[in-house]
Amino acid sequence: MTTAQQKPIDLYYWPTPNGWKISIMLEECGLPYTVHPVNIGKGDQFKPEFLAISPNNKMPAIVDPEGPDGEPISVFESGAILQYLGRKTGKFYPTDERKRVEVEQWLFWQMAGLGPMAGQTHHFRIYAPEKIPYAIERYTNETNRLYGVMNKRLADREFLAGEYSIADIACVGWVKLWDRQGQDITEFPHLKRWLDTVLARPAVQRGLAVNSEDRGKVDLAKDKEAQAILFGQRAR
Repeated sequence: MTTAQQKPIDLYYWPTPNGWKISIMLEECGLPYTVHPVNIGKGDQFKPEFLAISPNNKMPAIVDPEGPDGEPISVFESGAILQYLGRKTGKFYPTDERKRVEVEQWLFWQMAGLGPMAGQTHHFRIYAPEKIPYAIERYTNETNRLYGVMNKRLADREFLAGEYSIADIACVGWVKLWDRQGQDITEFPHLKRWLDTVLARPAVQRGLAVNSEDRGKVDLAKDKEAQAILFGQRAR
């Protein structure tokens, strides 16, 4: 994974849709990296050493020892990390302004729409201690609408911004969990084709496999202490 020319990037990570964005990007770019697990069900995100890197107590985050001008740099927020790595490598984030705008539109669409809405859908459908029909319907329906937006967009192009980009990398981890979001992927044939295409990429498969065994270490549907830490946003 490492080369003599590059020092590994430190990846602070847990195998979730947001974490997968960065493990996939690092694999796609062929960058060396070292994984530092951040067990969000045990409160690792509140540790002072992690907060120094990610003050919003959210993973993923990275520390690149070979940042701008050769000096180390830390980056938090998955979208910002994708942009940084795209600029660093010149991959999956075009320099042409029109093409870059196309990518950024869909990256920010994911950050502000697909991720938060699908995340709330997961919460109210699976994790919430009380089943609230209005909330379940609200977020499931909004996720359905967003799937429809993607399906329409992909009707006449292979990827969201034309060529494969960080926009696709940002979205695939969320869409692959369509069943948890109460969706039927077969109702969105263009989106399904896109999902199958992206999931078939070897680097995507490697990125999704990073520390995949950790997903079973915390059962958020049953672990009340983990729920209190993660959903109550307090340290243990």
